[in-house]
Amino acid sequence: MLTDDELIKLIDNHESERTEFTQSATDLEKFRKAICAFSNDLPASGKPGVLFIGIADDRTCANLRIDTELLEKLGGLRKDGKILPFPVMSVEARTLNGCRIAVIQVEPSDNTPMKVDSRCWVRVGPRTEQASASEERLLTEKRQLRDVSYDMQEVRGASVDVDLDMLKFESEYLLHAVSPEMLVENQRSVFDQLRASRLVTSEGTPTVTAILMLGTDPAQWFPGAYIQFVRFDGDEVTDSVVDQKEIRGTLPEQLRELGSLLKLNIQAPLDISGAKHIASPDFPERALRELTHNAVIHRDYQNNNAPVRIYWFSGSIEIISPGSIHGGLRVEDLGKPMITAYRNPTISAAMKNLGFMESFGFGISAAREALRENGNPAPEFRVEGNFVFVKIKRQS
Repeated sequence: MLTDDELIKLIDNHESERTEFTQSATDLEKFRKAICAFSNDLPASGKPGVLFIGIADDRTCANLRIDTELLEKLGGLRKDGKILPFPVMSVEARTLNGCRIAVIQVEPSDNTPMKVDSRCWVRVGPRTEQASASEERLLTEKRQLRDVSYDMQEVRGASVDVDLDMLKFESEYLLHAVSPEMLVENQRSVFDQLRASRLVTSEGTPTVTAILMLGTDPAQWFPGAYIQFVRFDGDEVTDSVVDQKEIRGTLPEQLRELGSLLKLNIQAPLDISGAKHIASPDFPERALRELTHNAVIHRDYQNNNAPVRIYWFSGSIEIISPGSIHGGLRVEDLGKPMITAYRNPTISAAMKNLGFMESFGFGISAAREALRENGNPAPEFRVEGNFVFVKIKRQS
């Protein structure tokens, strides 16, 4: 709820697109329309609207009786079924400039258009009016623009200057994502390049993808965005630990370091039974790369602060990715070509630009093929709670 000083300032500025005064406590229909209009936030101010009950249009005190019964009646407007979807609002009694009033604060909705009895209302300056067809369409488009994947959403509080490594963006990311000829031809500003790459919002705030790909300190914003690698001397997590490491940094940095770590742990004894001595790895590098990259790129960064875990046992490797299967897919769908549902489409596109993905929708299929060619059993997938498990067995 806004402070007393903030409310007084709104009153002093007269009625506006964010404020409405009323000296009546009984016109519930008027209140519903105002709440609906503030929720729709047609001017896109992003700020709450306030209905002051007990103040006349000339800002004098109406001396209304503000009691518990009235506050409960006003609070009931939220869920009486007239305003749909339900608004986000609060109701309080305040004493401002010596006047006892009821204050209804209404937050802008993410689910516009809001309506009262199937009619859409908006604020036009200091008035509440029924929305025109074009205004209602604009509210629908606003909602659709907000209905984007999590990795495209802004990271509130982050800034380009402080939280993004712009040297990486200009010297590494752009060179892979955009051809040199296009860069010379377009002559875009850095901000326009960031926005075209879907790394900042239209207001200039870094997105989730930007922080994870280019952040100066991704862990500040996503504490679970790292990889935990543990190698055991046996086939159980209770066996002694041979090696362990936490891999942090941006996603490209994590996958580069992980690639080196996987190579160090793959054992490739020579097969000397034939005319030629052939190195036969216990696990094919390509399969490990595809499956671990898949676990990092497609994990849930929104609702799960656990790391991606790689447990390397004597006879198998288990990769654990936070987040259940996305988009209604089933376990048996994993690895089928072109049956995909991307939880993080912009992260996927960015990682493909940087060469961490060969193509969309074929990573698991490629891992299956690499395992088969190397003589390993097919990978085993299972889902437990909010985690996807992949088990790869050693070459038989």
